[in-house]
Amino acid sequence: MLFHMSIAAKDPRHVAGVIAEFWGGEALPFPPVSNNAWIAMAGDERGSALEVYPIDTVLREAEGDADAFGEASGKGVFTPTHAAVATHLDRDAVLAIAAREGWPAKYRCRGGMFGVIELWIEGRQMMEVLTPDMQAEYLSTMNIENWRAVLAAGPLPA
Repeated sequence: MLFHMSIAAKDPRHVAGVIAEFWGGEALPFPPVSNNAWIAMAGDERGSALEVYPIDTVLREAEGDADAFGEASGKGVFTPTHAAVATHLDRDAVLAIAAREGWPAKYRCRGGMFGVIELWIEGRQMMEVLTPDMQAEYLSTMNIENWRAVLAAGPLPA
């Protein structure tokens, strides 16, 4: 089960605010790693959250008995890191928010199994947003038994 993850953004406060809007939650400062970091909190029973760091932040292993830490790398490029997040909003509402923000977004069906709204935060960080209908599709297909059957059926398209 995923409780939280982190992404990087040019405007962490704004991005956290938009993610919190999808969830019906709240965005708050998150200073443990960076004074410019923000956290989008869903306010759900699991404490679901997305930490949003400045785009040039990287996490590094600390020596000995210390927490990992963030430091500026001076780079801000595309990343394979992404998340699929649930929203109570419908497709039109999600697409309207993306349009308002100027973030590319479109409906996609992943592997013929479940739909997502593929949204590109600030035009560079992918997030898949799942409406209630899409969540039901995801839950009915993305399980160990079904995934084994998909793999046994033959090669997946690249």
